[in-house]
Amino acid sequence: MLGLFSEAFDDPESYLNHQPSDAYLTRLLASDTFIAVAAFAAGQVVGGLTGYVLPKFEQERSEFYIYDLAVAADVRRQGIATELISTIKRIAKQRGIYVIFAQADDGDDSAVALYTKLGTREDVMHYDILPEHQST
Repeated sequence: MLGLFSEAFDDPESYLNHQPSDAYLTRLLASDTFIAVAAFAAGQVVGGLTGYVLPKFEQERSEFYIYDLAVAADVRRQGIATELISTIKRIAKQRGIYVIFAQADDGDDSAVALYTKLGTREDVMHYDILPEHQST
């Protein structure tokens, strides 16, 4: 899935150059706060979705944030992304998650169209705040 994300987002630095250890991935996949689903064709990963369960403070409930979602270029427009989200919807229902949310960048027309078809748009601003030890 990391290779798929690297290609889809044109970002090998983030997805390939510093891959986590097997021990790290085992812990991550075993946690209650991370979910990954993949779509396969002919033994190859052709779609992937990763995200995070966010337990809430104000009520006993959680949200799910779709962090990465990609489909291989040669199999796009075949419903794979919609099926990945449908899988997450089923998992969310089983876990009592009350909402699933995602963000799309301006100009990412495919993502905007997908999320518009499946949900309600909210216009928000996004800010990156670096920890004290990092600088821009």
